[in-house]
Amino acid sequence: MKIILTHEVSGLGAAGDVVDVKDGYARNYLIPRGFAMRWTKGGEKDVEQIRRGRKIREIATIEQANSVKAQLESVKVRLATRSGDSGRLFGSVTPADIASAIKQAGGPDVDKRRIELGAPIKTLGAHQVSVRLHAEVAAKVGVEVVAA
Repeated sequence: MKIILTHEVSGLGAAGDVVDVKDGYARNYLIPRGFAMRWTKGGEKDVEQIRRGRKIREIATIEQANSVKAQLESVKVRLATRSGDSGRLFGSVTPADIASAIKQAGGPDVDKRRIELGAPIKTLGAHQVSVRLHAEVAAKVGVEVVAA
């Protein structure tokens, strides 16, 4: 099935790319979650608008990405959340929570879609998350989850 990506999907492409994927992957995962839309001749017009929006949000050069990476890795991020007595969280920490915590800690503004969690964060303590800044540059950010 031919689809147009509306968000960046790891291992598949960036927003505005037209890609071919298996029908089930598109119908059951990408389209319902809003990561893609079906390709049509009319939808081809939307591709240019999506690409313009991506270009505005995107970090253009590797030098810019490296400077943002240095800022991110120097920031100490603490995230206060509700937890039980055993150190288990009520719910989990989302990329949006991490993006706002980075901003509150004095770091640069980070798009939540660029934050990659290896596994869901459901316990108190120190965790590492990856922030994709550029195709070739990713920053490792330490996040300390504490009880609120």
